[in-house]
Amino acid sequence: MDYGQTIHYLYNKLPLYSTIGIKAYKADLNNTIALCEYLGDPQNKIKTIHIAGTNGKGSASHMLAAVFQQSGYNTGLYTSPHLKDFRERIKLNGEMIPQDFVIDFVERTKTFSNEINPSFFELTFVMALEYFAQQKVDIAIIETGLGGRLDSTNVITPEVAIITNIGFDHMDILGDTIEKIATEKAGIIKQNIPVIIGETLPSTKTIFLEKAAEKNAPVFFAEEAFKIISATPVSEKLEVEILPNNTAKTKIYNLDLPALYQAKNLRTVLTALDVLQNKYLLKEENIKYALSHVKDITGLHGRWEVIQRNPLVVLDVAHNVDGIQQLINQINNSSYKALHIVFGMVKDKEIEKVLELLPKNATYYFTKAQIPRALPEEELLQRAQKFNLTGSSYDEVNKALNAAMDTATEEDMIIVCGSVFVVGEVN
Repeated sequence: MDYGQTIHYLYNKLPLYSTIGIKAYKADLNNTIALCEYLGDPQNKIKTIHIAGTNGKGSASHMLAAVFQQSGYNTGLYTSPHLKDFRERIKLNGEMIPQDFVIDFVERTKTFSNEINPSFFELTFVMALEYFAQQKVDIAIIETGLGGRLDSTNVITPEVAIITNIGFDHMDILGDTIEKIATEKAGIIKQNIPVIIGETLPSTKTIFLEKAAEKNAPVFFAEEAFKIISATPVSEKLEVEILPNNTAKTKIYNLDLPALYQAKNLRTVLTALDVLQNKYLLKEENIKYALSHVKDITGLHGRWEVIQRNPLVVLDVAHNVDGIQQLINQINNSSYKALHIVFGMVKDKEIEKVLELLPKNATYYFTKAQIPRALPEEELLQRAQKFNLTGSSYDEVNKALNAAMDTATEEDMIIVCGSVFVVGEVN
């Protein structure tokens, strides 16, 4: 097979959550364990950091990868989903996995895969493990796909586990209360392995403390370790003043991820780096440089990403209630004459709860990504009208964006959001 045929096999022969949703989800680790055993257990040959959470885990993963790369470590990074290229999911020192490795891996595992029928996520995660083991990484940052306890990534035993936050998403799988979702995420807490908790609610804090005690896992709450004094957008950066709990002197970090919500992710990352300092040489100057160049070092996209000015065009992958709330906070702290929102969602999200949050003063360009899970744009428009959101519908993302560009003046702002897949289709 060539690369095109290999990608076709991955997308069309394996159950893929991003296209068919819950039918692709395997509620156990059996296939992942079997694939790992078939390949000689690559997960046991590498050191890892495991990151779960409703929102922020992608940004936190890239921040950590940037710090380790800048500190001279051979660094693997596994995230999902991708925006444009499958190989974005698996990176070594900021470079995507080679096409040849993808081809070779699929050919080597094809016979066994046909026997056990893994999902797209199961096979491609094990591909990442095999690649990182072959490349002898010093550390691999592993982002969960969905949940934690039964996520394929939970076959690893990390140096540290991180749970960024808990919000409502994937309730058809993880449960319909914050407590149930927190319990699933807490499933990544391992025996004697430190765990970092980014944000808590009273109900979730109890769950994390109980699980950590059960596993004898040291637990660190980022909200207690660092206090955010201020977060100020400066040009295309975010200047964050932060106070460690063990000192009276504040520190300033200039993030190249300018959204206000990144201050919380920074706090979580700094807490993890503190815990890891006894195992890795992580100098402050390398940490600060890395955090101010995350996009350049790792290739992160889609987090309040400005792709044009006059009018200002911003891409953001916010797609659930918590993420949209953070995005609206950012919009409210931005200056513009008129607001245009290119918006699409997938069917299995809390559509009404998200629509209820969206600003009424914007002009909307409802659209859909070209995947089966996408909510039809005309249905989205009809549902949005119940919340006094006005606009038109477009059957392709770039048609919607072009319409917004034609309408907007130079002083306006255009936001593309609602789905990772919508953002990924922007030309």
